[in-house]
Amino acid sequence: MKRRHPDWLKVDIPGGKNYVKMKKLLRSSKLHTICEEAKCPNICECFDNGTAVFLILGDVCTRNCRYCNVEHGKPLSLNPDEPRDVAKSVEKLGLKYVVITSVTRDDLNDGGAQVFYDTVKEIKNINPDCKIELLIPDFKGDIKSIKKIIESRPDVINHNIEVVENLFKDIRPEGDYNTSLFVLNMIKEINPDLKTKSGFMIGLGENHDEILRTMKDLRKNNVSFLTIGQYLQPSKKHVDIKKYYNPGEFENYKKIAYDFGFEHVESAPLVRSSYHADKANI
Repeated sequence: MKRRHPDWLKVDIPGGKNYVKMKKLLRSSKLHTICEEAKCPNICECFDNGTAVFLILGDVCTRNCRYCNVEHGKPLSLNPDEPRDVAKSVEKLGLKYVVITSVTRDDLNDGGAQVFYDTVKEIKNINPDCKIELLIPDFKGDIKSIKKIIESRPDVINHNIEVVENLFKDIRPEGDYNTSLFVLNMIKEINPDLKTKSGFMIGLGENHDEILRTMKDLRKNNVSFLTIGQYLQPSKKHVDIKKYYNPGEFENYKKIAYDFGFEHVESAPLVRSSYHADKANI
């Protein structure tokens, strides 16, 4: 029997003029979005508002996190035109704020940092007034790759911690909690003026104290913005939902996060890392 989500997790069926326009543009440009690949519940709202999170470096990830719907396997070769294709799409859509993310590419020497750099430069060349947020992988903690990302001069750099530390071994076996914290802290050490961002899901078996500790660890590593959302199981092969948190609980964690010193917090059942990304004061 299919599990029934609580009423507060119901979303609109995709549709609308801007949604259709976005889908057509993405298909004609042969571009990918994490909105589609990860089955984001906010795809209807975001596409209809003319916003999307562009997925670069292909659509096949070298890692296999048990919560993620992105395909895992051996990636294809890079598309040399991808940075400019993304920039042209941003121009066609008239975006004022764009988020660029990627699959994890452990097969590349720099993890794909150069492609991130080139994409930012192409966007700024064609759309100089567009603000850019990068949602990056951990690059295995490679400082050279992190510096290349910073040198592209985005407005925000996001790296999601994803889950509490105790769940990494089971759910993110190829990731490392402390490496993610290192990446976030290194960004601020290299450029204190850059806004950093991270986020995690709840409902995977964590407890209250672990949630608080995760928030504290992110603040200790100088993270500026935070997102917290409900984990939703993409398919039966993914890890099960252990708990549904209600809107009141998310609101409480939002208040706690602000007390810890985060500058901007999005915390609600359907929040994802790039939901209302343009709302933060940057």
